[in-house]
Amino acid sequence: MSEDEREEKRKQGGFKTMPFILANEICDRFASTGFNANLITYLTQIMHMPMVEASNALTNFSGTSSLTPVIGALIADSFAGRFWSITVGLIIFLIGMISLTISAVAPSLHPPPCADHQLCQKASSWQFFVLYTSLLFTAIGSGGIRPCVVPFGADQYELDGMDSTAKKGHSFFNLYFFSMGFTSLLALTLIVYIQDNVGWGWGFGIPTMVMALSVVFFVVGYPLYIRIKPGGSPLTRLTQVIIAAIKKRNAVRPDDVNLLYQDKELDAKLSVTGQLVHTDQLKFFDRAAIVIDGDMLPSGRPNLWRLATVHRVEELKSITRMLPIWVMYVVLIMALSHNGTFSIQQGRIMDRHITRHFQFPAGSISIFTVIAMLTSLALYDRVFVPLTRRFTKRPTGITCFQRMGIGLVFAMLSNVSAALVETKRKNAMNLHGDTISIFWLVPQFAIHGLTETFFSVGQMEFCYDQAPESMRSSTTALFWLAISFGYYLGTALVTIVHNCTKRGVDWLPDDLNKGKLDSYYWLVTVIQIFNIAYYFVCAKYYTMKPLEGEDEKVVQEVEKTESEEKIEPEATK
Repeated sequence: MSEDEREEKRKQGGFKTMPFILANEICDRFASTGFNANLITYLTQIMHMPMVEASNALTNFSGTSSLTPVIGALIADSFAGRFWSITVGLIIFLIGMISLTISAVAPSLHPPPCADHQLCQKASSWQFFVLYTSLLFTAIGSGGIRPCVVPFGADQYELDGMDSTAKKGHSFFNLYFFSMGFTSLLALTLIVYIQDNVGWGWGFGIPTMVMALSVVFFVVGYPLYIRIKPGGSPLTRLTQVIIAAIKKRNAVRPDDVNLLYQDKELDAKLSVTGQLVHTDQLKFFDRAAIVIDGDMLPSGRPNLWRLATVHRVEELKSITRMLPIWVMYVVLIMALSHNGTFSIQQGRIMDRHITRHFQFPAGSISIFTVIAMLTSLALYDRVFVPLTRRFTKRPTGITCFQRMGIGLVFAMLSNVSAALVETKRKNAMNLHGDTISIFWLVPQFAIHGLTETFFSVGQMEFCYDQAPESMRSSTTALFWLAISFGYYLGTALVTIVHNCTKRGVDWLPDDLNKGKLDSYYWLVTVIQIFNIAYYFVCAKYYTMKPLEGEDEKVVQEVEKTESEEKIEPEATK
């Protein structure tokens, strides 16, 4: 590399790129949050969709929006790179928002308002086509943005060349999550208020204009960015191990595991922090590492479609061991998929008055999830971790499995609160003709914020710690896939409940006062109880990913923590 090229590299990356990346992400989060927060109201009040149909449409949309990041991650890692994946994703998302804004403004693209004492006219097939096409464009755009933005921000410290790079990277993540939380709060209040009180043209138009700014901010920073070249999809390696094991399904596995094929030079780029150690689980895959005739190429290198190293076999085993936890996550998302639909519909028929002339927007009720999450995240590091560390002697206070378990319990309690509040709301209306305050919904949303603090962050820790280091992005994409499946299962559950109960007392009618939404919440609570029991069994029998020298590392961390705790009281004195 010439001196001019090295000088050019030094000018790239570092904290100077953060204004462009954060400005882009702040605009993107503001636009997407404002766009999604109150969409159930648009579908039911403007497009005149029945409640169950509108709820299913949104959960299907959320499922698709969570499926596309898996595809986007594969495209970015395989050939496109993160910069171009984000840029194209932003443009496609913007096209979808422009289309939706036009449909909200143009009278021919949505049905006329309901006339008094007459049935509302449902949107036509053409109007639904425009709506669903717009939503599809935003879902496709999300696929390019979601899996790449945070890793792209972290990439900017790759060539910073400073001793404080790690510290700056930590500052980036803190700044990133705080900015996103604050931006979500702003969108959930300002945009939802505009949609409810000014109009949907401005309610969709403002996020669309902000999204356009997001594209501009991100592209302007192009000369300053570090753009790491894609290195190929890790899914290819997993496929190679599976095919090699199938080809050798009749091969005899040696009793001495040291006879299985290993090549540290070949795996050097895949195992910077240490080689994965052989485990006795899932022994079928070990056949991929058995050396037989025809496995080596004339060059002396292995044919990777016939022979895999122990490290690559253990990569596949690590991913496979994570699948039962992945299934639990699918069920959790299914149970929580109604938070942005039914709860907002409840809020619309509750007392929303703060003053005589101002009503709290029902679509803004989820701000209490964000507030609870931001508050509990701050208290978690400052209070919870130091307190639990004294008992567990762990640097992190509790394990990621314990953290996820606590989050699952909070998720269940959120549904319990939802069921109790809906029972109270319905009794007040049907027995006394009274409406209770919308702020009775706050506990379930606040508890959901605690779920995010414990389960979501714990799940991120689990993915980072247990996934092979070369597959952490792909493993994160796997959990996006779980979110997608969870939303689709949420649609299926609502459809089954609606079809099974509509012949008697329909649990989920358009008029919630005549339904049994509380019974639906109790059903979901029971499902979550079984999911918690299933999770504890999975956690109990889970085998941690083994690395060379890992035991010694754990001992050193514990000793370091204990020594720091001894020093702190003396320093205080």
